[in-house]
Amino acid sequence: MCNMYASVDPERYESVTRSVRLQGFVTSVRLENEFWEILETLAAEDGYSVSGFISKLYDEVMSCQGEVGNLTSMLRVSCAIYLHRRVDRAGDMTDRDPQPAPRTALA
Repeated sequence: MCNMYASVDPERYESVTRSVRLQGFVTSVRLENEFWEILETLAAEDGYSVSGFISKLYDEVMSCQGEVGNLTSMLRVSCAIYLHRRVDRAGDMTDRDPQPAPRTALA
């Protein structure tokens, strides 16, 4: 089992820094390529660029929580939540019986 994780291409966990504008200020965010890829998917699904998505998410967290203690950690957890929700939705679809069971005639 661990071989699946141990054999991952190191490029997937290489860290990359990107600049993002949050509430008019530019800040740097350093994440592993794997998280950037998930954020790209998540942002595209909502019709945003990655930078636009992060900015929108930041604004919403500020509105709900009043502060973002650790932006990078918040982004990683957002990616994890996104993946968990995808798994849950996939499970919901496979748990459903697409066809009702056929009725059998009584003898």
